Amino acid sequence: MAKRKLVIVGDSAFAEIAREYFDVDTDYEVVAFSVERAYMKQTELHGLPIVPFEELSENYSPHEHDVFVAIVYTQLNRLRTRLARDAKAKGFRLASYVSPRASVWRNVRLGEHVFIFEDNTVQPFVEVGDNVVLWSGNHIGHHSKLRENIFVSSHVVISGFCDIGSNSFLGVNSTIANNIVVGEDNWVGPGTILMKDTEPGALFRAVHAEPAKVTAPRFFKVA
Repeated sequence: MAKRKLVIVGDSAFAEIAREYFDVDTDYEVVAFSVERAYMKQTELHGLPIVPFEELSENYSPHEHDVFVAIVYTQLNRLRTRLARDAKAKGFRLASYVSPRASVWRNVRLGEHVFIFEDNTVQPFVEVGDNVVLWSGNHIGHHSKLRENIFVSSHVVISGFCDIGSNSFLGVNSTIANNIVVGEDNWVGPGTILMKDTEPGALFRAVHAEPAKVTAPRFFKVA
């Protein structure tokens, strides 16, 4: 059976990675990349054409091609959200990817246009909304809900019964305690620990580690 054809919107590192995963792990064949005309800096990536997003449906039939928007958390996920919406408006079906090396329990509910990398653990009764990216190595606790347009980076712990608001970003090694409601449009910086509910639009920064006055070799008494 012929593979379904896929166009990846974007030409960044995420787009390169998405192409690799879709080609290796799925029944899709990536045939092109697409970028908005104002941001096109090249016409080819890894031997595949890059076409203007504005002309996407003219070059690639929506009846024969699906689209995945490989954009990270730019503008609190607004850019990925807009391009996915515009692709649907052009008649394209939005693709999803779930790594076979992720543990996603059987009753997890997944929205459309999600990308779940390897080594994620998504426990029972979790709900993942539309347009959500789970980078590698996260723990999504039971009964938690991730609203739409969220980006979860790596090694994030979301405990049980949490509710993560739409458009939010969770940085590397951040931790959300049990029964926490994270408001929409939250930016949770790397290493941040949340122990209580947050307001919409909140921005959290972990304390940056400062070097000690003594050097490491002196502290460990090595030459």
